[in-house]
Amino acid sequence: MLDDTLLDADPPRLDSVPSIPATPAPGRPGDFSFLDGHWRIRHLKRRGDQWDRFDGEARCWSILDGVGSVEELLIPARQFSGLGLRLLDVEKRVWNDHWVNARSGVVGVPGLQGGFENGVGLFPSTYEENGQTLHALSLWDCIAPGECRWRQVYSADGGRTWQHDWVMHWRRQG
Repeated sequence: MLDDTLLDADPPRLDSVPSIPATPAPGRPGDFSFLDGHWRIRHLKRRGDQWDRFDGEARCWSILDGVGSVEELLIPARQFSGLGLRLLDVEKRVWNDHWVNARSGVVGVPGLQGGFENGVGLFPSTYEENGQTLHALSLWDCIAPGECRWRQVYSADGGRTWQHDWVMHWRRQG
């Protein structure tokens, strides 16, 4: 069960990051069906050494018999919206997680590839910034009826240590 009071602590108390498997667990249609419905979301976003806390909402639904999942994210207080599009490559059995910022309308490609390992969705990526290789991980965890959590973490040391950048506590509405 998610405890929102952990987000209120300064600094917030955040869970450790699970190990990333060498290859994602095989994806199945419906892996993202836990997101179907309307949600209220409590956000915790790192801004330098400080944490910004704000609320948002999302509407999510499965498409193509569970081969796809659509998320419309709205954060009115930040005048921000976007769309998460998750598609299962049925042949390769790997999920691709794409993002579309409403300001640009451009689908982020390639999507983050990953899958669910022991009930946790793991979507790793690697990129270069200022000549340094950084590792990122988006993960879905604490998945239970009526709630879930999404986290985004980064590592500058090859995944030995991780720094949380964004945490979302999701609570189903109605």
